[in-house]
Amino acid sequence: MKRAVILGTVLAVGTLSIGVSAIRAQQQPRVITVDKIKDNLFVLKGGGGNTAVFVAADGVVVVDAKNPGWGAPILEKVKELTPKPVTLVINTHTHGDHVSGNVEFPATVDVVTHENTKVNMEKLDIFKQNNNQGMAKRTFKDRMTIGKGADQIDLYYFGPGHTNGDAWVVFTALGTVHAGDIFASKALPLVDGANGGSVLQYPSTLNKAYSGITGVDTIINGHAMTTSTWDDLKTFAEFNQDFLTWAQAELKAGKTPEEAAPGWKVPEKYTGYSAQASQTFGGLAGRLTLLAQELKK
Repeated sequence: MKRAVILGTVLAVGTLSIGVSAIRAQQQPRVITVDKIKDNLFVLKGGGGNTAVFVAADGVVVVDAKNPGWGAPILEKVKELTPKPVTLVINTHTHGDHVSGNVEFPATVDVVTHENTKVNMEKLDIFKQNNNQGMAKRTFKDRMTIGKGADQIDLYYFGPGHTNGDAWVVFTALGTVHAGDIFASKALPLVDGANGGSVLQYPSTLNKAYSGITGVDTIINGHAMTTSTWDDLKTFAEFNQDFLTWAQAELKAGKTPEEAAPGWKVPEKYTGYSAQASQTFGGLAGRLTLLAQELKK
């Protein structure tokens, strides 16, 4: 009985600590830093995925809107950069650290996503709780062009990878693309099977983007602290292909995902790539499990 009381006390204290930590996190100031990429294009960092701010002739285009509670800080930071209003939000994919801030933007703001991303966003509680404020108003399937001349933005979709709705947002005149989390950083990418992501098709999707988009020299990654080059995308595709080849061989040899996972090592030729694999979506074993499921189809 005494052990049960002690355990209950420990659990209660632990729960209280978690609650206090959550409250403190909510109370901490939401700090956004700004990097100028080119001319009228900026990246806002902090609070989730990297947010692009493109100052066009008639208004501001925002790409990705961070975690819950970060929409207002984005809007305040935009006001420091330009007096022009935000007229358009583009979301690269469905995840909460890229779309949640949408609900804090004015209802007049247009929202564009890939058609699959809208379906995925409709599952999220934050939109259900806010009467679909910030939900996609327009979608595209394979390609969409918004604006023209210096303000032209081309949207592309090349297939599943991180999710089944990863949009590539190209600021045409500036030779820059926001790739979102299909190229989040120089590391093994997350693959969200529940939202249509694919380990099997990831490398081919990246190669299609590399071949299908022209005139780009700079990549805004989903989370990296610095930008990448267009050649970095080619290397990232090769990295993912090497992982896929290794993973298929391990599964073919009869290993379970849990048995195979500890054996993955980043090849030495990929300098600057993280050796750590995020534990989200089941970690490395989760990726292997998803691949095994894909191979059975």
